[in-house]
Amino acid sequence: MKHNNHDIIHVTAEELDDYMSKYDSESRYRRFKDWKKYLIIIISVAFCLFQLYSILSGKITAQVVRATHLAFVMALAYLLFPMKKDMPKDKLPWYDVIIAIVGACSWLYITINFDSLVRRAGIYNTTDIIIGIIGILILFEACRRIVGTPILIISLVFIVYALFGAYAPGFLNHRGYSIQRLVSHLYYNTEGIMGTPIGASATFIFLFIFFGALLDKTGIGQFFIDICNAIAGSYDGGPAKVAVLTSAMFGTVSGSSVSNTVGTGSFTIPMMKSLGYRPEFAGAVEASASTGGQLMPPIMGAASFLMAESLGIPYKEVAKAAIIPAILYFTGIFIMVHLEAKKTGLKGLSKDSLPKIGELLMKKGYLVIPLATIIYFFVLGKTAIYAGLMGIIAAGLVAIINSIVDIILKRERSFTFNDLIDVFVNGARNIISVAVACAMAGIIIGVITLTGLGLKIGAGLISISGGIAIFLLMLTMISSIILGMGVPTTANYLITSTIAAGAIIGLGFEPLAAHMFVFYFGIIADVTPPVALAAMAGAAIAKSDPLKTGFEATKLSIGAFIIPYMFIFNPQILMINTTFVEVIPILITSLIGMFGVSAGLEGYVFKKCNVFERFLFIVAGLLCIYPEFYSDIIGIGLIAVLIILQILTRKKKAIA
Repeated sequence: MKHNNHDIIHVTAEELDDYMSKYDSESRYRRFKDWKKYLIIIISVAFCLFQLYSILSGKITAQVVRATHLAFVMALAYLLFPMKKDMPKDKLPWYDVIIAIVGACSWLYITINFDSLVRRAGIYNTTDIIIGIIGILILFEACRRIVGTPILIISLVFIVYALFGAYAPGFLNHRGYSIQRLVSHLYYNTEGIMGTPIGASATFIFLFIFFGALLDKTGIGQFFIDICNAIAGSYDGGPAKVAVLTSAMFGTVSGSSVSNTVGTGSFTIPMMKSLGYRPEFAGAVEASASTGGQLMPPIMGAASFLMAESLGIPYKEVAKAAIIPAILYFTGIFIMVHLEAKKTGLKGLSKDSLPKIGELLMKKGYLVIPLATIIYFFVLGKTAIYAGLMGIIAAGLVAIINSIVDIILKRERSFTFNDLIDVFVNGARNIISVAVACAMAGIIIGVITLTGLGLKIGAGLISISGGIAIFLLMLTMISSIILGMGVPTTANYLITSTIAAGAIIGLGFEPLAAHMFVFYFGIIADVTPPVALAAMAGAAIAKSDPLKTGFEATKLSIGAFIIPYMFIFNPQILMINTTFVEVIPILITSLIGMFGVSAGLEGYVFKKCNVFERFLFIVAGLLCIYPEFYSDIIGIGLIAVLIILQILTRKKKAIA
């Protein structure tokens, strides 16, 4: 079947906006065109400048930075996000203006009265408590609007538990706390809302979100698409392979499964369909690859920065640990895409229609300088904040270079003053959902620290699993996926790491491996039916059945369900207490294992597999993945035999 590039139906900007608004609550913000637009610009610029100054100077007390951070977030949350998703996007109701002001003032109360609050050493008056209650209630409504109701409900359950723990059954029972004690702990204490999560949001998470907003304006997203087209576009199933590569690269800029799916999928999904890919498969490829973007170093999802903070290790250790799992994940998807293309006879794009990699690198290779800068400073052992700041400076220089080149060539400037304003506005807006999720997670963590619930649930999980590691891990996996269906990755990670990661560590597993375990399963919820938001977004663009697309994406993402068990039982995959040379054999056998599992699920290598062959491929793949010498030998041997049988039977069939 021949296809012409002109047959490709591209997705319009309006359709993209609709998809984002439908599947990504962060994209349901108001678009103003009058004086309200300039109000948002002024607040956003002030917010970003405050954040950059506080990080660069280091002169502002941490609690003041966090409280001011939340004050800006609350103001923008109510000015930008409507009460209901179907409300007009160009109107600003008077009550939202009032709530925005009250919400900002409730947190500025801490900023203004910080010295007084410190001097009183934990003795809070009636005004303090009333302000705290107002601030928490306004935070709840911001959460409902932007992040969603599941985490709101979970937080309310925890608050009820803190207040009425005296009536809780069995090991959950505690003496209960008064409203005054609970509010003071959650609102003013650094173990509550003002704790580590919001501290991370106000520092390096903000930096990398701002970096992503700046990088996006340099045109690196289109550069990634062009490079991946040049590399893989002409091979069998080229557009699908381009989708996998592009999403892996684009994930370093985006950090959101849904926005990554819509951003790159608007280009790759129509192209995959034009070449004959099933709509469900096209949507699933983009969704599974885009979800994996949060797993791809050097800049992963926001939760990875919280992981570094929680474990008290440099972020570069988290990024280094994620390298091999990310390679395995994307290799699994890449293999399945290749086998699907071979099975259905799908060819790539004409080489004449694709960009030339040499020309691209010569003309736009400098666009990767900001990412290379961050990697360079991570390798040098610098902090995430330092690397992020250097990345921002590098991205700024790239934007200036773009403008100089445009002026020399006398063409329309690609980076203008309006683009700079957009960077501030987008950076400020993109941090809102992360900050709200971190604040809500702070409530849950605050209740856990106040009541000692974490230890109780950890002990309960170990008791339920009978102390058997695999059962505990499966319980954690299920809870992480269920939470991830309605809770953002950041909040999901904070909740599950607080409750379940401790239980996993208690059984003797590496702390980093335990935290990475819950991180992985929280992310993969984005392609796990029935919710599967990334898959739903992919299905909308592909105009395919959402549930079928979700199941297809789950199949493609099978690596994400296997890899966490691999590094839990074999932490060397995370490069813990090992050298790269020692990891190479593990990587090779794991890649062979991913091939076996992928071949079994896809049902094709050189010809279609029967049910028995598919079963043996999957078993052989799992044997290779299991970290043990003899299982590797058996698995590799079995895969080799199956491949030889495939070749021989295919030749006999061809002769016949």
